[in-house]
Amino acid sequence: MQHIPGINAEIVKQFAPNAGRRPLLPQLSEAAQVALMCRMLFREGWNEHIAGHITYRLPDGTMLTNPWELAWDEVTAGDILTLDASGAIIAGEWNTTPALGLHLHLHRLRPEVNVVIHNHAQYSGIWANLHRVPPVYDQAGAYVDGPLPLYNEYEGTFEDADTSLAAAKALGDAKWALLANHGALVVGRDLRQAHLRAITLEWRSMRAYQVEQLGGGVPLTEEQVAAIALPDANGFPFLWEAMARRELREDPGILD
Repeated sequence: MQHIPGINAEIVKQFAPNAGRRPLLPQLSEAAQVALMCRMLFREGWNEHIAGHITYRLPDGTMLTNPWELAWDEVTAGDILTLDASGAIIAGEWNTTPALGLHLHLHRLRPEVNVVIHNHAQYSGIWANLHRVPPVYDQAGAYVDGPLPLYNEYEGTFEDADTSLAAAKALGDAKWALLANHGALVVGRDLRQAHLRAITLEWRSMRAYQVEQLGGGVPLTEEQVAAIALPDANGFPFLWEAMARRELREDPGILD
């Protein structure tokens, strides 16, 4: 059975017993997976210049993160930094953003959260600026269910330790949040789960914006969303790989 990051062999057998004629992806280091995540989410609209940060906590307690200086569409595996639990750089040639405190708080407060993603994404950012939660209008916007909190006590950027801690506590046990006049935040157990949540949030936000531009529509109910939602613990089988292959076709150097 071929290796698929974040998904086990039993899940593969359940959804697709035919192994296919080639591996879905080559073997990838953890750093390569984080670099691919940056590229994949950039394409999905998480692309505000050099803003945004992803942290991925490994089993040994260290964390991987993208560098402050680079936009998400240029990050490669060799650029990914390794941090200790306090956020200090222990390997890598770049710097971390001062706003990483939000991630550190979330990792400490929620042991089940190994991935934290923040950026000023395009459509979810619009709803954050409106101080409104986008309704769910279609299946792709319902792949992830559950509350979408709006943290509306904007007190500045997340370089401030107290602001970061308050935002982390306000998230509670939610999967994601909108940060008023700021951007979006997504957490997950692993990269696959966090990827599904991030792209679902942005798709949901885009569709809601488009529908309202045309005069409004009929949103799905919470019960309908819950019935449609995918088994989020496993993400969307094979979607992560398909999106990763797209980036590798365009730039095989991501793995360098």
